[in-house]
Amino acid sequence: MRLLLLSFLLATYLSAQQGIVVIDPSFKNLVGGNAKIEKLAGGMKFIEGPVWVGGTAPYLLFTDIPNNAIMKWTPDGKMAPFRKPVFPGKYTEGQFVGANGLTLDKQGRLVSCEHANRRVARTEKDGKIIVLADRFEGKRLNSPNDGVYRSNGDFYFTDPPYGFTKEDDDPAKELKFNGVYRIQNGKLELLVKDMTRPNGIAFSPDEKRMYIANSDGKRKIWMVYDVAADGKLANGKVLYDATKETADGAPDGLKVDKNGNVWATGPGGIWVFSPAGKVLGKIQPPEVPANCGWGDADGKTLYMTARTGLYRVKVNVAGIRP
Repeated sequence: MRLLLLSFLLATYLSAQQGIVVIDPSFKNLVGGNAKIEKLAGGMKFIEGPVWVGGTAPYLLFTDIPNNAIMKWTPDGKMAPFRKPVFPGKYTEGQFVGANGLTLDKQGRLVSCEHANRRVARTEKDGKIIVLADRFEGKRLNSPNDGVYRSNGDFYFTDPPYGFTKEDDDPAKELKFNGVYRIQNGKLELLVKDMTRPNGIAFSPDEKRMYIANSDGKRKIWMVYDVAADGKLANGKVLYDATKETADGAPDGLKVDKNGNVWATGPGGIWVFSPAGKVLGKIQPPEVPANCGWGDADGKTLYMTARTGLYRVKVNVAGIRP
């Protein structure tokens, strides 16, 4: 028994040195013993929102928010702007003006949460931009951050104040809260208004639960809500509280795998939780990731947008993707 324990501790230490931190033994089944973090691109300012676009010529889209661009990366290693500018107006250098979270609808059209435009928008196949939501009860949204579709076509998204220079204290902020919303049949509905910094958002595989990250440095938590039959959110509770963590970063973008585990960017890297909120392990690229997304043909590659660099790691479980 002692030898087995020493072997496990040594394996855990070696994995941590490679950027893979095994906390629960079951995590090794998810990532495999040969998992390796690869850097694919660098030189950006602050990247976010990775989404894989499949087909005969697949590619990855992600956002470089201060650079006001949505970028396209192809498996041959080439990278170029997909849409630039996202925000056509004047802005301060370094301001978070571009798009943040990206996803696809059932028709494969790109849907973007856009900071300075203060809207959720859809890009048609011909490149035309359609606004899905930009106001709630006549007031402009803050800066939509991340979103996810439910299988019935409803779109859920978060709306913190990160697009404002002064965030909550910015005079341009029209809403007194930072909300979580649903777009249903073209109508915008407020679902949650008591989170200080709602951010990453994802459904469980059966869509009976919703996970939402709160990226507030004073309350670094991941919340979980029951999804009622009508799609509204209820019974919110803390899945995990990382407020005492001192590593760089906060709860941000997150995704779910087909087994129901939550892969969530947070202090120091990607935290992987069981559906019950148990920490199984962590993935720690050289830069702190702000978001992640599943890609490749089998859905078993986790792409990570981490500050200035794009990274990936191949794992043993497929993820839920649009």
